[in-house]
Amino acid sequence: MISKNLHKELLPHLFRQEYAKMTAVLCRHFGLKHIEVAEDIASDTFLKASEHWAINGIPENPTAWLYTVAKNKTKDYFKNLSVFETKVKNEPTISIQNEHDFGFDNQLISDSQLAMIFAVCNPANPTEAQICLALQILCGFSVEEIANAFLAKQETIKKRLHRARTNLRNDNFQIKSLSETEIKSRLDTVLKTLYLLFNEGYFSKTNNQQIRKNLCSEAVRLALLLTENPLTNTPQTNALLALMCFQSSRLEARTNDKGEAILFEEQDRNLWDKSLIERGNYYLVNATNGNEISKYHLEAGLAYWHTTPADENRWQHILQLYNQLVLIEYSPITALNRTFAFAKVYGNQTAIVEAEKLNLFDSNYYHELLGYLYADTNIIKAIEHYEQAIKLTKSKTEKQTLKNAVRRLQKA
Repeated sequence: MISKNLHKELLPHLFRQEYAKMTAVLCRHFGLKHIEVAEDIASDTFLKASEHWAINGIPENPTAWLYTVAKNKTKDYFKNLSVFETKVKNEPTISIQNEHDFGFDNQLISDSQLAMIFAVCNPANPTEAQICLALQILCGFSVEEIANAFLAKQETIKKRLHRARTNLRNDNFQIKSLSETEIKSRLDTVLKTLYLLFNEGYFSKTNNQQIRKNLCSEAVRLALLLTENPLTNTPQTNALLALMCFQSSRLEARTNDKGEAILFEEQDRNLWDKSLIERGNYYLVNATNGNEISKYHLEAGLAYWHTTPADENRWQHILQLYNQLVLIEYSPITALNRTFAFAKVYGNQTAIVEAEKLNLFDSNYYHELLGYLYADTNIIKAIEHYEQAIKLTKSKTEKQTLKNAVRRLQKA
């Protein structure tokens, strides 16, 4: 047995990694109509683990232990349900398919997860509702995390999830092998979901952590699942995975020991993961096997140039990519990032004019950018913008990073 005290650290990690897999396999056996039952069984499994492991210690193979408990709980559920339906209500009960063969082997988990994410991304729901539902069921997001990902109120997300779950239960989609039609109709939403999941990990607004590596890892793992199936191994999928690999390569260098952000130009490049950069290059090459250029291609290109700082012309390349990205899919963050690249090419003073045209007064990133741009020429204005950014951000780690920037300017 592993030390009893480690269970409090291990369980949240296992929950994030295994809960969605467990739910997907259970839904494969008894249908999406009973998804709440699947979620309850998975939750009860982890509850039993927290109680049992606290007393007896963690088993040698905790993942196998979880799946054994889930398997037994599922069989007990159907056994008890059968007794109730036939003896009390005198009605036929729902039955588990191939009950004696029921299990959680690796291939079944992989197939079930792939099918589950496409089931959750139900065209009967609006795109944003599909993404919210996928983040909750497949990725274990809380309502707060989903609300932050969409910059929406929690009550709005709760209502959206309720409607989406109702449509999911009424859908006839089966958790099984996917058809080409099902893939084509839902792949865009699946990719958006993984993109949001990675972004929440890469720059988290919840739990006062700027980076949540487990969410990034989960997004990469699900994207890898897509590349392993011929129907989902598309140029867009590879471009998204390339983006994730490039960004993940710099995770260790993005914060210091106190959890404070380290600016790109101040990062220790020895901490960059060269193997992830190579994998990013591999998937970026695969992404060129087609004629389309998606936002994922452009963002992967941007991430690529950020991993090649030795190139003197990289900021020109980065600015060109941002120019294309703004045209394909405009967002305030993209516009602000483009302005930063604009400053690197044409200078801070010219970029200030560009930035102020955006009028994003309610964005902490807008004021943070202006604080950076004014720092060399107008310290008073720079501090004013940094202080406004501090007021607007909800992240404690980001507040601390901005306060450090103000202190440096005050000492200058």
